[in-house]
Amino acid sequence: MISVNERAAEILQRMAAQAEVLGVAVHRLSNGAMVIDAGIAVPGSFAAGRLFAEACLGGLGAVEFIRLSFSGGEGGLWLPGVSVRVEHPPIACMAAQYAGWAIKRDKFVAIGSGPARALYAGEELFERLRYRDQAGVAVLLLEGRNLPDEDVAKYVAGNCGVDESQVWLAIAPTASLVGSVQVAARVVETGLHKLIELGFDVEQVVASFGTCPLAPVAADDLQAIGLTNDAVLYGGQAYYVVQASDEALESIIEQVPSSASRDYGTPFSELFQRYGDFYQIDPLLFSPAEVTFNNIATGRVFHAGGINVELLRRMIG
Repeated sequence: MISVNERAAEILQRMAAQAEVLGVAVHRLSNGAMVIDAGIAVPGSFAAGRLFAEACLGGLGAVEFIRLSFSGGEGGLWLPGVSVRVEHPPIACMAAQYAGWAIKRDKFVAIGSGPARALYAGEELFERLRYRDQAGVAVLLLEGRNLPDEDVAKYVAGNCGVDESQVWLAIAPTASLVGSVQVAARVVETGLHKLIELGFDVEQVVASFGTCPLAPVAADDLQAIGLTNDAVLYGGQAYYVVQASDEALESIIEQVPSSASRDYGTPFSELFQRYGDFYQIDPLLFSPAEVTFNNIATGRVFHAGGINVELLRRMIG
């Protein structure tokens, strides 16, 4: 059985062993839990962002850095970006990478993603997934501004059924180098979650690949949320290999990219200001800009959406 927690723990152990080179800091809590600061009191690095993202995927994906070139508008545009190759996408992206576990303990607040979710399985999403992990170690990746303490580790351990000393927590703010990388690396995952929202059985997705520009590191987390979302919504491209019926794909393909949303075409920060509440934004917006499906059951290819170069240009000022 694939254990995403055991695979991710190996990745974080490598991060801890190379902490100085990667620009991260490692803290052992009094209960034995390990914490990796990947951007709060340290600068982080591209390499740390890659490992952070691969741990989010439960060790079932590979993240690489690429140069992305776009044509359109006033001349061309190039941006640094990431490519993401994913094996077992329902497990890697939905059971692990998806940021679905809100951690709130006293004054500590962060969004949790990564393999520990597949031990906890407390989210409604897991009612649609067959996978559950069985491991003696729990790995949770956090998006937040404050380092987790013993109480957070105890809470995670209790929900995951592991000893507190077997908890690994890594954290990076949205407005950090690692934060920018790990959000861009979610480009495949956002499309999969959109498929679930559309009623498609994501267990039929057998492999996936995606690219996404890296948003510049912002001055604060609120601005960073806007820029990192813009990178996915207007510059993300995802390719899914599926085994399904052509009719099922034809019925949803035009609804999958972000352009199907009523809120498409506006920078994310402006949408946030307009609604004043993240959850009032159209949930159908959260998807890559462009998607392609290769149905290996029939050999047909389906495509929808496209890159919005002008909004990407605005993202970098």
